Amino acid sequence: MKKIIRYFIQGLLIIAPSFITIYIIYLVFRFLDGTLQQFFEKFMPFRIPGLGIVALLIIITFLGFLGQSILFRPLQVLLDRILKKAPLVKVLYSAIRDLFSAFVGKGKKFNQPVLVKVNLISDLEKMGFITTEDLTVIGIKDKVAVYFPHSYNFSGEMFIVPRKHIKLLNIPATEAMKFIVSGGVTTV
Repeated sequence: MKKIIRYFIQGLLIIAPSFITIYIIYLVFRFLDGTLQQFFEKFMPFRIPGLGIVALLIIITFLGFLGQSILFRPLQVLLDRILKKAPLVKVLYSAIRDLFSAFVGKGKKFNQPVLVKVNLISDLEKMGFITTEDLTVIGIKDKVAVYFPHSYNFSGEMFIVPRKHIKLLNIPATEAMKFIVSGGVTTV
């Protein structure tokens, strides 16, 4: 019974950030689409399909532009502090924020593709990305943290791996990610 509960919680942790993000985008889209349609119906006798999507893309792009300005940074820091203090919200917020920053932006983590020997007897290797080089903070020496994305999925596993079992790959990180996520179907 404990295993089932643990699996349920693990499943919830996997699906919740994605579901919440998609649901929020859906609500914003619905609100924008409805509001804009009502506004334009006053001037035009017809509906404009996709107006909410266009408005959502413009708003997200504008927020990205504002996020780069010096005026918006203090507001962003304040919002970040507030969300980090909320009990349940901080777990979801920090996980989503860290995941997004790992893929894009200045905090990009998945930029060093590697091949890791996972079975010395059969010479089995697995492709992943070094995420942390120095693990002395958690008391581990001569090992690195390697993230292994799952194929055909947006999840993965992180392993602590001896440096001697890692071989750096001389390919772009985006190509390595496409190769892994596609299950090796996409050519590098």
